[in-house]
Amino acid sequence: MSKPACADEPCPNALGALGARYRQVRAQSERLCQPLALEDYGVQSMADVSPPKWHLAHVSWFFEAFLLRPFLAGYRALDERYDHLFNSYYQSHGTPFPRAQRGVLSRPTVAQVYRYREHVDQSMAALLARPPAAQAAEILRRVELGLQHEQQHQELLLMDIKHILAQNPMLPAYRDDLDVAAAQPAVPLRWQRYPGGIGPVGHDEAGFAFDCERPRHRVYVEDYQLASRPVSNAEYAEFIADGGYGRSDCWLADGWELIQRAAWQAPLYWRREDGGWSEMTLGGLRELDPQAPVCHLSYYEAEAFAAWAGARLPSEAEWELAAQNAPVAGNFVEQDRLQPMAAPAPAREQGLGQLFGDVWEWTGSAYRPYPGFRALAGSLGEYNGKFMSGQMVLRGGCCATPQAHVRSSYRNFFYPAMRWQFSGLRLAREA
Repeated sequence: MSKPACADEPCPNALGALGARYRQVRAQSERLCQPLALEDYGVQSMADVSPPKWHLAHVSWFFEAFLLRPFLAGYRALDERYDHLFNSYYQSHGTPFPRAQRGVLSRPTVAQVYRYREHVDQSMAALLARPPAAQAAEILRRVELGLQHEQQHQELLLMDIKHILAQNPMLPAYRDDLDVAAAQPAVPLRWQRYPGGIGPVGHDEAGFAFDCERPRHRVYVEDYQLASRPVSNAEYAEFIADGGYGRSDCWLADGWELIQRAAWQAPLYWRREDGGWSEMTLGGLRELDPQAPVCHLSYYEAEAFAAWAGARLPSEAEWELAAQNAPVAGNFVEQDRLQPMAAPAPAREQGLGQLFGDVWEWTGSAYRPYPGFRALAGSLGEYNGKFMSGQMVLRGGCCATPQAHVRSSYRNFFYPAMRWQFSGLRLAREA
C-alpha cells in the first residue's frame, strides 16, 4: 500500500496556511502600536509593565531563539546583543535582561526594533519556504507556539499601554475612535444550577493548547450554581458604598494587609468625579458604565466582593464544565471596543452570559499542574510549568484577547495582587 501524501512531512498547503497566519499575527502586533507616539514606546510604568518596543522585540526574539537559530542553516543574527536584551525568563537559554529595568533600554531605538522584526520575518519566510524535512513537524509545532505567544503579548501590549497612559496626569487616550456600545438596561442576575459528579476537563488533544491545559482528566464536583453574568460596576459600587474596603471580615489576611498598605479604595482606574465614578479606558477618561462588568480587580478584591455578597468564586473545574459546550463568542479585541461592555438582555432565561470575552474571570483555584502534566522538552519547558506557584487561575478571555486564541480549557494565571489585567469575576455558590 502506498503512503498517503504528506505522511512524513507537512503538506505544502499546511505550510502555506501557516505562513499566511504568521504574517497576519505579526502585522496585528504592529497595528496595535500604530496609535502610539514615539515617546510612548519606551515607557515602563511599573516593574510588571514592559515598554511597547520591548514587546515587539521580544516576540521576534522568540522566533529567532527557538526556530531560526536551531533550524535555519546559515542564519545570522541582526545583533547578537539582542539575545540577552529580549530574553524574558529563559534561564536555560541564557541570562535574561532584568525585567524591572526594561525601561532603561533607550537603545535599540524604535526604528531598530522594527528593523529587527523585518529581519526575523524575512528569515522565517525562508525557513517556512524550505523547512528541513527531518525537523519540519517540530518547526511547525514551534511556529504555532510562537504565534500563540505573540497573541498573548498583543493582549499584554494593550494592558501595558493602558497602564502607561493612565499614569500621565493628562490622561491621554490610546485611541479616540474606539467603538462605544449604547447604554443597556440592567440585566438581573440569575443563578444557573449544575449537577455534581465526575466530568472531564483539560484539552482533548485536537488542535493547539498550551502544555498547562493537558492532560485531559476527570474531576469530581458537588452540585453548584453559577451567576448568569459577571458582577457589574453598579454591584461593585454597592460594595464600596457599604464600606467594603474597610471591612476586614470580607478580606483574606494577605488582601487586607495589601489594601491597607496600598490605600486601595476602588478598582484600578476608577476615579471619583463630581460625586460619581469615572474610569480610565484606552479611549481616555469616561463615565463609568454601571451595567458593564467590573474590571481591573485583584484576586483579593474579587474574593472580598464574593464574601460580601454571600457567595464565592467558582473553581476552575466548575467554570470549565459549565463552559465546555458554550460558543467562544463575545466582546474580544476584534470588536474593537477594548473595554468591557454591558450585555444586552438575554433572549431566553437559561444559560450563562458573557462567559467569553469582556473580562477574565477570577476563579478560586490555584495555578497548579494537572495530574500527569509534562512540560515541553528543553528551554520551551520554561514556558508555563515553572510559574505554577502562588498564582491563581482566570478563565474566559477579555476585550483585549484575540478570539481565536481562547477556548474553554484555556488557563490564564496571575498573582493575587495583580490587577492591571482586564480581570473581573462571576459569582458561584453551593446548590
